[in-house]
Amino acid sequence: MAVIAGATVSVKGTAEATQTDDAGKFSIEATATDVLQIAYLGYTAQSVTVGSQKDLQIFLESTDQKLEEVVVVGYGTQRKVDLTGAIAQVKGEEIANMPNTNPISSLQGKVAGLTISNSGSPGAAPTVRVRGVNSTNNSNPLYVVDGVLHDNIDFISPQDIESMDVLKDPSSIAIYGLRGASGVIAITLKKAARGQTNVNFSGSYGFNQVRDRISVTDAEGFKKLYNMQLANLGSADFDYSGYTANTNWQDLILRTAFNTNNNLSISNSSEKTTTYISLGYSKQEGVVRNGDYERFVARLNEEIRISDRIKVGGDLSGSYWNMTPTNVSITNALWAAPIVPIQFDENTYYSMPSFQRAQVGNPMATLNRLAGTSLPRGYRFVGSLFAEISILDNLKWKSTVYADLGFNNSRGYTPLPFHYMNIGENGGQNVVTFDENQKTSVSQSSEEFRRFQQDHTLTFEETIDEDHRLTAVAGMTTVYNDQTGMNGSRRDTTLNVPNNPDLWYWNIINQTSNPQGSYSGYGSKSSIIGAFARVNYAFQDKYLVNATVRRDGSSKFAPKNRWGTFGSIGLGWVLSEENFFKNVEKINFMKLRFAWGMIGNQNGVPDFIYLPGVRNSATAIFGDNVYTSVEAKLIPDPNLHWEVVRGMDLGLEIKAFENKLSAEFNLYDRTTSDILTSFLAPGQSIPYFSNLGKITNKGIETTLGWNNSFGDWKYSVSANYSFNKNVVNSIGENIDFQILGNNGANVTESGQSIGYFYGYKQAGIYQTANEVANTPSMPNSLPGDIKYEDINNDGKIDPEDRTYLGTPFPPHIFGLNFNLSYKGIDLQLEGNGVAGNKIYAIRRTSNFAPLNYETNRLDAWTGPGSSNVEPILDNSRGNNYLFSNYFLEPGDYFRIRTVQIGYNLPNTIFGDSFVKKARIFFNAQNLKTWSKVTGFSPEASIGSITAGGVDNGSYPVPATYTFGVNFGF
Repeated sequence: MAVIAGATVSVKGTAEATQTDDAGKFSIEATATDVLQIAYLGYTAQSVTVGSQKDLQIFLESTDQKLEEVVVVGYGTQRKVDLTGAIAQVKGEEIANMPNTNPISSLQGKVAGLTISNSGSPGAAPTVRVRGVNSTNNSNPLYVVDGVLHDNIDFISPQDIESMDVLKDPSSIAIYGLRGASGVIAITLKKAARGQTNVNFSGSYGFNQVRDRISVTDAEGFKKLYNMQLANLGSADFDYSGYTANTNWQDLILRTAFNTNNNLSISNSSEKTTTYISLGYSKQEGVVRNGDYERFVARLNEEIRISDRIKVGGDLSGSYWNMTPTNVSITNALWAAPIVPIQFDENTYYSMPSFQRAQVGNPMATLNRLAGTSLPRGYRFVGSLFAEISILDNLKWKSTVYADLGFNNSRGYTPLPFHYMNIGENGGQNVVTFDENQKTSVSQSSEEFRRFQQDHTLTFEETIDEDHRLTAVAGMTTVYNDQTGMNGSRRDTTLNVPNNPDLWYWNIINQTSNPQGSYSGYGSKSSIIGAFARVNYAFQDKYLVNATVRRDGSSKFAPKNRWGTFGSIGLGWVLSEENFFKNVEKINFMKLRFAWGMIGNQNGVPDFIYLPGVRNSATAIFGDNVYTSVEAKLIPDPNLHWEVVRGMDLGLEIKAFENKLSAEFNLYDRTTSDILTSFLAPGQSIPYFSNLGKITNKGIETTLGWNNSFGDWKYSVSANYSFNKNVVNSIGENIDFQILGNNGANVTESGQSIGYFYGYKQAGIYQTANEVANTPSMPNSLPGDIKYEDINNDGKIDPEDRTYLGTPFPPHIFGLNFNLSYKGIDLQLEGNGVAGNKIYAIRRTSNFAPLNYETNRLDAWTGPGSSNVEPILDNSRGNNYLFSNYFLEPGDYFRIRTVQIGYNLPNTIFGDSFVKKARIFFNAQNLKTWSKVTGFSPEASIGSITAGGVDNGSYPVPATYTFGVNFGF
């Protein structure tokens, strides 16, 4: 029989406690009448009276941890075996050692139906989608941290997380009302364990590198292609005699960046109180020079048991962050001609050649000029207080009040420009220039946001004759939000402000010298009040029922339309508990479940949208005075109300072969109707805001897992896959209406997926004038131009030939996870990927000046038969810059997301010292990616719902290498 290391042994009714060592042994001071309590996750707890024994042999009975697992279900918890909805759980230990400041990033590839697109920018939050996009407004999930509703969780240290539960179906999220329609991620933070005093430290240190560069031409390639372009335009070759450099601007603005993540926690428990304290520090340098993000977090959790029936407590988290933006355009570094040297002297940089001088700046001059000239920072405090009273053994009242306060501010400075050296061209002399009209300026901004929430719940739990288990919850909640902010900038027309952060304030500008500036402010407020009830019933652990009802009122809508009632029903059948299933070998557990729900949605809707607002309109002159008129900002629909999400979920869960195999299958169908949309009616200049349209998401999810052990070897492997089909069923019934993004490249209209790519389809390159004349073509088409498909077969190419080209949102998402351990050594591998989406390389569409070329243009058409993909080098031929699939790339990729190797040092090393456990590990993230994307990363930007999937030189997602330690004291 295996020994259990790390089991908690405590003396009942006292603070005396210890843990078993690697051999399963322990020692503790206790009297003959004392009762020892032994607990370990995955085993049934035991209570043993000491008596006259000095040596005890205690056997713990194993339980099926997966079946007894508890998940967050909204205003409570529930055994996973009793669930009737689709909820996936990720334990905190799976993400604690990942090198991400935002813990949501570490969920990538772990949960079926969860799409995560990361950004490599320091401090940036990932874009998250649960089961696709269900609205044209906002499809971000709701984050619930120990009951508090949040839009982001940038104040949480990953090491403080106990578990994260992803609630995906309407049955699971209905109890959250208007805020939860796009899915919920419920986060449970750590608290002190009963009967223990623990001190834990974790730290990781490493570096980030950009593995995949965007392939652009060097000086030789640029000269070749630019001369070719000039020849196609009928111009002479450019004079390169003064341009002898070969500058790689990408390499210059990118760097190897340092990162660190540290956390110290102290937990203590006595008979009456539990205390948990946590301190965290993280710093992430950007792989683009001069940028970084730094964060300090602190948390205190306290619980006091006043009596057996009354307990009170609270939680307070505080965070402070500051960052330094890079203030440089990555796209500018891609466009800058590589023939230009960097710098003439300390204060003089070389300008770009004449053909792009007005449009493209020296990337290093911009980088160095603006280094450290922007100082954003912020504070955030999240706190809660609760009281819980057990009125009866089966009846409990809990009241909680929450506050979330944020204060962000920024100061900025625009310094004087450098001097620039214009290299002489065509025999001309080098000329040093300086813009004498430039003056320094300063800017300031300030933002405050406040959220106050209160929850009051009454919970009834009863088991009758061991056959009937009933849990009922009823309660009410209110949430109040408000936000205010102001910003402005000021420039003195006569004086310059020194480059000193102590002076970057508006009042430093001489106000008597006619300063130039701009100022603005904003504010918003909203509130929700809701009442809810949920009943969970299980009969003989076979038949499960979950019913929820919630009524919400929202200040965002007109008084007569503020209230709505929503609800859900979930049914479960545990087939493995049936008598007829007892003889089915190998299958230990099987459950079939069905859920249906209806939820309101107000996410992304402006406050007081039922009011028209005002905006400036035409001006008129009366005498010597000019007057500006005002008009309605929008025309609201008097019947405006929330969007309504209806969904169905059918699931099957199986555990087999002594619970070594686990499988879960989900089929879902979710429809959002009455979508809140702004549009221009025919002949109108003022937008109309109304409930229009319907969007459907249908999909499947599969999760498979296997775990086993033999001797000292343990391993587990899991895989997940999800498919989502998104369709806009209607958008503006009886109205010829589209929502356009990226100048019409993205279209949202009836019958297609939301924000799909719409344009021409390339059929090749016109090789000869005869081919142009005898095949469908556009006016002014010439040999070397892109040949487009005649979609409607009318013998010509015009806008009617534009068609569906793909979706920016990946319909296929998958992840792989593998864990292996041998004694104290462990190995973790993770992979993830997507398929079926397209990425718009919009950075390649610019033709406002001759720019550096990406290397695919080395294969440009030069004559008949030379290329049937790459058009001629001639930026005057507008037909080649029309949006088509020439600018789209397949977004499919597979990535080795994580490789982690760890070693748990034997406890014998530390003897009787205060060190109880120690682990060292090495982690590599984003180690290798297989993709056909030519940008820095295949993780396309999907933050914009109607204009997504665009790569305009997006911030690189780097590979990260870290070394870390975990200590327990």
